[in-house]
Amino acid sequence: MNTPNTSARGMRKAAARPLIKKALKTAAAHLAAAVLCAVVTNVYALFGHGIRSASMDLMFLYPLLGGTAVFASLAAALPRLPGRPRPISRAGYNLYNSGVAALTAAAMLTGIMDIAGTASKWIAYIRAAGYILAAAAFVCQWMNRR
Repeated sequence: MNTPNTSARGMRKAAARPLIKKALKTAAAHLAAAVLCAVVTNVYALFGHGIRSASMDLMFLYPLLGGTAVFASLAAALPRLPGRPRPISRAGYNLYNSGVAALTAAAMLTGIMDIAGTASKWIAYIRAAGYILAAAAFVCQWMNRR
């Protein structure tokens, strides 16, 4: 027979399983995006006669740290959180992933513009939109918990 303490812990772990699975799948998708960013950077440098840009060389960090590290940490922390874990809101999830994508795109466009020797005011808007979307995701998730 289960004691109340072990059954409550088992229920908490069972409730966290789908959330952990979703977080790990998202972390894997962001890891694949980071690898793709690294490949695109190196192919672009190959066809650009070896000219490189720091923005483009480091663009893989947005999906790697902003995506993979965040969602892998979430998956690792979920079983240890007290109480029943609440699901990630769909709006917050979409906003956060869109923010990471916008920041990655802004880094890529900055690198392309640096290599081409030109500039665009739109890149600053894209970067600001990425930060705003990521911040809105945290606000959305916080409001979902209330």
